[in-house]
Amino acid sequence: MTLLAQISDLHLDGSTRATRRATRVMDHLRALPRPVDALLVTGDIADHGTEAEYEEAARILAAPFPVLTCPGNHDARPAYRKALLGEAPGDGPVNRVHRVGGTTVLMCDATVPGRDEGRLDAGTLAWIDSTLTELPRDAPALIAFHQPPVELHHPLPDSCMLENPEDLAGLLAAHPQVVAVLTGHAHTAAASAFAGRPLIVGPAVTWTLRMPWEGDRAADLDQPPGLAFHVLSDDHRLTTHYRVVV
Repeated sequence: MTLLAQISDLHLDGSTRATRRATRVMDHLRALPRPVDALLVTGDIADHGTEAEYEEAARILAAPFPVLTCPGNHDARPAYRKALLGEAPGDGPVNRVHRVGGTTVLMCDATVPGRDEGRLDAGTLAWIDSTLTELPRDAPALIAFHQPPVELHHPLPDSCMLENPEDLAGLLAAHPQVVAVLTGHAHTAAASAFAGRPLIVGPAVTWTLRMPWEGDRAADLDQPPGLAFHVLSDDHRLTTHYRVVV
């Protein structure tokens, strides 16, 4: 089996609170008796997209296991590339493919600079298609990006979700090896379905979304940071366990 952890929405901003919460989660992951095969970080790593925030993120996210990232709407591509990835600054989408054991993980950039809504542009969709086309039909793959492609029944995330889910759905129809879609952005641990696959929304590290039936104030700052563990079995069945880190 393949064991993956997922965290999202660290919103590192130089504050003691954000630093402590992200550090607590990473200390927990590094101390596991059985290390994860990789950690997925699904966006909004920085809060303002500054190089200093990504330099802090690089220190906090350092781990003895692979750490795979994709940007969110609070992230800025040039600083993200330079200070987190150690690459030359650039404005284009940050798309990366990783092999974790027998699983291929596509970390995709669905951000639109200057906007909270997400969009998988033509170049990113073509990259997903060509990357999956090169894989054997029986080799499992996961696709991860920031903004969920379905409504989650809260006006805040539903106002800034992925704008072109139909483009991704059409692409997935041609690639049955995609086991699930993983996102962040909503600040709530959630499970749904998209294009016939499980859609797993990772919880946030910084604060938890209070749903409408839980109260009027959206941000629950008292909830501890959350994470998800994804177990991909040999028969390509995904099981997700959510945890909080106190």
